[in-house]
Amino acid sequence: MLERILARWQGLALSLIGIVSISWLALTGQLGLYIHPRYFVFTVIMAVIGGLLTLAAFAIAPEKDDHEPEQVDTTVTRPRWRSLLPLAGIAAIGVAFVALVIVPPSTLTTATVENRELNNSATSGQADSASRVELAGADVKSLSLRDWSALLRDGSGSDFVVGKTTTLSGFVTADSTDPENVFYLTRFVITCCAVDAQPIGVPVYSPGWSSTYAVDSWVEAKGTFGLNPSAESSESVVLSNPTVTAIDQPAEPYAY
Repeated sequence: MLERILARWQGLALSLIGIVSISWLALTGQLGLYIHPRYFVFTVIMAVIGGLLTLAAFAIAPEKDDHEPEQVDTTVTRPRWRSLLPLAGIAAIGVAFVALVIVPPSTLTTATVENRELNNSATSGQADSASRVELAGADVKSLSLRDWSALLRDGSGSDFVVGKTTTLSGFVTADSTDPENVFYLTRFVITCCAVDAQPIGVPVYSPGWSSTYAVDSWVEAKGTFGLNPSAESSESVVLSNPTVTAIDQPAEPYAY
């Protein structure tokens, strides 16, 4: 009897946790930490529909007559693992509640960058050479961190980049080849949701930066692109002579 009751309520509880979490994230403007803005409306609508269907399915589910004797098959020995299913269901609900309700929403960090390729060709801005030519002819003030990272990744944009001054913001990620002198202004590009997020970054030459700015902290840097003075860093062009200022995490931390 207990197992039957738990089975009916576990699915409802998991569904309600997800629906409440999505609704709360949408109302507080934090849904963008997990999905692309183009999917906001769709996600909220589906959450509402899912909630209505869940409640309807639970409401119309037939109740077993409590006066009807429960049929027990005494010819089959019940596997021991089946007795653990209710506990596993309760544990799953607990994990979902902690992950979606208790733990505060947060952006992806350097820990994710370390597991994914920074400035991958598929995500570092416009992917083809024709688009980079367009970027090279654009107004410098209109170029985003994603645009600059695309030009820097491909050597064909170096001639345009060197000597240009810009102001960019992102969170701090150390250059693995020269962490003492170079860090990246980093953001994530999201196509659909945080699962497919890919990191992009613009290298900044600032010796001793780690004594002032912590990894994952958000900063704004103004500087001029030039050849990298570091002999150890793998980056050939960096934002040099920067003026770096600590800032709060922006409302939209990802690049789209």
